[in-house]
Amino acid sequence: MMGCQTGGQDRLFYSFNLAEHIPQNHLLRGIERCLDLSELRQHLADYYSHTGRPSIDPELMIRMLIVGYCYGRHSSRKRPLNDSI
Repeated sequence: MMGCQTGGQDRLFYSFNLAEHIPQNHLLRGIERCLDLSELRQHLADYYSHTGRPSIDPELMIRMLIVGYCYGRHSSRKRPLNDSI
């Protein structure tokens, strides 16, 4: 039935703030302080098509690559040496 729900849905959702669970001295916070990618989207905007599916956010992609290299994950396909079959 369509209509306005009056309350009762608050207990279905919970509030979670990831920043509250990352220690102040964590590597990710250091990267955030040192890395300014605020102009990246604007700089690369001409290289992205306006039609079709949206691409991965270039700022997010750069951040994922940097974090991957910092943690020794150079490829998403390569399994760590300690994984057993």
